[in-house]
Amino acid sequence: MTQEFIIVTIGLFILATISGMLGLGVAFAAVPFLGLFFPDLIHQVQPLSLLLNGVTAMFSAYGFARSGFVDWRKAITLAIVTTLSAPIGAYLVQFIDQVYVWFVYFVSVIYLAYRLFKPVKERMGKENFRVAIILAIPISILSGFLGVGPGFLLMPTLILVGFDPKRAAGINAFAVTPPSFSSLIPHLPTAQWNITLTLLLLIVGALGSFAGARITSLYIPSKRVKQIFGVLIVVMTLYKIYTLMG
Repeated sequence: MTQEFIIVTIGLFILATISGMLGLGVAFAAVPFLGLFFPDLIHQVQPLSLLLNGVTAMFSAYGFARSGFVDWRKAITLAIVTTLSAPIGAYLVQFIDQVYVWFVYFVSVIYLAYRLFKPVKERMGKENFRVAIILAIPISILSGFLGVGPGFLLMPTLILVGFDPKRAAGINAFAVTPPSFSSLIPHLPTAQWNITLTLLLLIVGALGSFAGARITSLYIPSKRVKQIFGVLIVVMTLYKIYTLMG
């Protein structure tokens, strides 16, 4: 195993653990991270990130379900909406320059960070699920376009429309699993895989995401989940901007 393989594996395990704590698939953090090692965003980074996203989200959902944080009716409804919508964005990205893809990614993250850190009146317990369903459609199309799965946009959306962060994380983890795989379909004809590395990352990603979900379920207060999410996406994005400028 090369040194680069070791670095990628350890880094992915850490990212999967952190994303699992938030009920996310790992793709939103894996895209900029894997972009440091693979030159082709569309044919290498995005397919691998989507596959990892589906597996890590699935194990994160299992971890939250163990503590009763998955509202199955709402999670399944969102999963249907996101699964049908995400492939549209994944198809469109095949025809767009990578520079514009990164631009959309950064704009999305900046907006989310602003909304998460902006002081808002707490609405926990007053869940507006209808609004969440409506917003899930454009969120899924955009996330399919970015190759990150809808979790990193859907999770804060659920919080902003009134869901308790732990419930939002549990619902989100299940809801983003199927669309991660459906978004992968348009990439399959042109995807480039390193089979050994892919299998290794799937294993460590599954372990890390399950462990992260259990940590949040048992030990982390709900009010901290939102803050952790905001900090994570800002750090990862700033790091990617730094590498692109270098």
